[in-house]
Amino acid sequence: MFPNQRTIPLRTVVFLFIFKQNWLTDLLTLHNMIVLKLVAESFVFAWNALRSNLLRTTLSLLGVTIGIFAIITVFTIVDSLERSIKESFSFLGDQVIRVEKWPWLFQDDYPWWKYYKRPYPTENEFEFLAENVSQAEALSIFAKVNSVLLQYDNSSTSNVALTGVSYEYNEVFDVPVETGRYFSVQEMGMARNIAIIGYEIKESLFPNINPIGKEIKIKGLKFTVIGVMEEQGESFVGDASLDKVCLIPYRSFLKLYTSNSQSGIGSTIALKAMPDDPSASRLEGEVTGLMRSRRGLRPKQEENFAVNRSEAFADMLGNLFNIIGLAGGVIGSFSILVGGFGIANIMFVSVKERTSIIGIQKSLGAKNYFILLQFLFEAVFLSLIGGLAGLVLVYLTTFIPLGSLVLSLTVRNVVLGIFVSGIIGIISGVLPAITASRLDPVEAIRS
Repeated sequence: MFPNQRTIPLRTVVFLFIFKQNWLTDLLTLHNMIVLKLVAESFVFAWNALRSNLLRTTLSLLGVTIGIFAIITVFTIVDSLERSIKESFSFLGDQVIRVEKWPWLFQDDYPWWKYYKRPYPTENEFEFLAENVSQAEALSIFAKVNSVLLQYDNSSTSNVALTGVSYEYNEVFDVPVETGRYFSVQEMGMARNIAIIGYEIKESLFPNINPIGKEIKIKGLKFTVIGVMEEQGESFVGDASLDKVCLIPYRSFLKLYTSNSQSGIGSTIALKAMPDDPSASRLEGEVTGLMRSRRGLRPKQEENFAVNRSEAFADMLGNLFNIIGLAGGVIGSFSILVGGFGIANIMFVSVKERTSIIGIQKSLGAKNYFILLQFLFEAVFLSLIGGLAGLVLVYLTTFIPLGSLVLSLTVRNVVLGIFVSGIIGIISGVLPAITASRLDPVEAIRS
C-alpha cells in the first residue's frame, strides 16, 4: 500500500455498479418508449391522411400496388413454371447420368453424321460398368419403344411406351407400384413374359377388374401383368409420365425388338450417383474414362458416346427462367417508380398541410430527427399498404385455373414484395421528411 492511497469500500463499488446498470436500463427503456411513440404517431398520421383524403391516397398508392403486383406475379409465374417443368422431367431421375448414343444438347459445329455413326450402348458394356464403377449407387440398362399397341380380349390401347428394364431399374428410377409387385431376379434372368403397367393402361384394358394375373398381348406374345403403378396424372409438358408406360424385363424386350443401330432401337445405361455427389460430376468423370477404355479410344480420339446429366438440363432451364424473371422485374420496376412518385407527392402535401403542427412540435422541444423519422415512418407505412394490396391481388391470381400449371405464392416472394415496398417508402419519403425537419418553428407556426 502506498502512503497516500485511499481505499474505496467494496459496498461503494457495488452500489455504483448497480446505480450505473439501473441508469443504463432506464435510458434504454426511455429510448424504446420514444421509438414506440414515434412509430405510433406516424401510423396515426398516416391513417388519418388515408381516411381524410381517401381518393387521393388510393390513386397515389395505386402505382405501388400495380408495381408489386406486376413484379411478384412475374416471379410467381416463373417459379411455378420452373417447378412444373422440373416435375414433368422428373422421369429423368435425380442425380442420374445416362450413357447414350445421342446427346441431349447438340454441338453447333459438330457434324450430325458422326452422331449417327455412333454405336448404342450394349449389355456387355453395362456388365463392364457394373463390375468396375465405384462412384455409382446403382445402375441399370433399359430400352424403350413408343407407340406400342397392347391388347386384352377385345380391348386395346395404343401409344404405350414399352420399356425393357434390368432388375436394378427401380433403384435408379422411381417405380411406384401400387398394386402387385416388382420383378424378381429369377424372372429377369429367365426372361419371363411379365409386365408392370401404368394406371392409364389399367383403366383402358381393365376398367372394372383386377389386372393382376391377367394376360395382355404385345406384338402377338402374351405377357402376364404382375403390377400396376400409381396414377401420376398429366404433366405440364403434356407427357403422361408413367401412366402410359409398360415395363417388361430387358431380355424379354429383346425377344420383341432387336437393339441395334439399323433398327433405330437402342439401349441406355443409367447410373445413379452417390448421395455425396449431388451434381454427379465424379460419377460422370469415372464413367467417361471407363467407356473410353472399354471402346478402345486413344487419348486424342473423340468420344463415340454421350454422357447426359439431368442436372445439366435443369441448369439450362434455370438460366432461362432467371432471364425471364429479370426481364419481368425490370418491366415491373417502372410501375414501382411511378408509385414512388405518388408517395412522394402525398408526403409533400402532408408537410404543407401540417406545417403549423410541425412548428408547434418544434416549439415544445421536438428534435429535427423526431420530425424526420415521423414523416419517414409515415411514407413507409403508406408504401407497405400499397405493397400488401398488390400481394393480395397476386394471391387472388393463384386461384385462376390455368390447366396443369398451378400457381403458388411462396414465402420468399411475399418477403420480397414487403421488402421492395419498404425500400420504395424510404426512398420516396426521405426528401419530404428532410424538408419537414428543417422548417423554422416560428415561420411554421405563422403559416
